[in-house]
Amino acid sequence: MQAKPRPAATPEQALSAMDQLIATHLVGQHEIAQQVGLSVTDLTCFAYVIEAGENLPTAGDLAARVHVTTGAVTGILNRLERAGYITRRPDPADRRRIRVAAQPEAVARVREVYEPYYARLTHLFADYSPEEVAVLHDWFTRASTLAATYLEEHCRPD
Repeated sequence: MQAKPRPAATPEQALSAMDQLIATHLVGQHEIAQQVGLSVTDLTCFAYVIEAGENLPTAGDLAARVHVTTGAVTGILNRLERAGYITRRPDPADRRRIRVAAQPEAVARVREVYEPYYARLTHLFADYSPEEVAVLHDWFTRASTLAATYLEEHCRPD
C-alpha cells in the first residue's frame, strides 16, 4: 500500500492531538466501566489480568501495574471476585502466593463491549501503510514505556 499524503504537524500539534485522544479515552473508560459494573481502576486491573493470559499475575504484580498499594489491590481483587470477574489460585511454586485468573465469561462480557471499538481502530489502521503502522507501533510502545517510567519515578503509591 502506498502511503497517503498526510498533513504536516508540529510536535506541539501532535501533543495536543494526543491529549485529546487521552481525554476522550478516559471519558470512554468511565462509560465502559459503568456498562460492565466496575470502577475504572477495577476495569484496568482486570485488563491487566486478561493481558497476562496464562502467566497469571500476583496481587503484587497488579498493584505495581495499577500504581496502588498492595492493600488497595486486595480491595480491587475482592470486588472483582465478588462480581465474578476473577478467581484466585494458589501459586504452584509457592503456596503462600496467590495468582489471579480471569473468568472466561467475564472476559467475553468485556470483549463484547470493546470489540466494536477495536474493529473501528483496525479499520483506521488500514488507512496506513505497513511502514506507517510500524512507526505508530514503535511510538506507542516507546511512549508507553516513557509513561510507565515517569509514573514509577514521580507517582509511586506509598
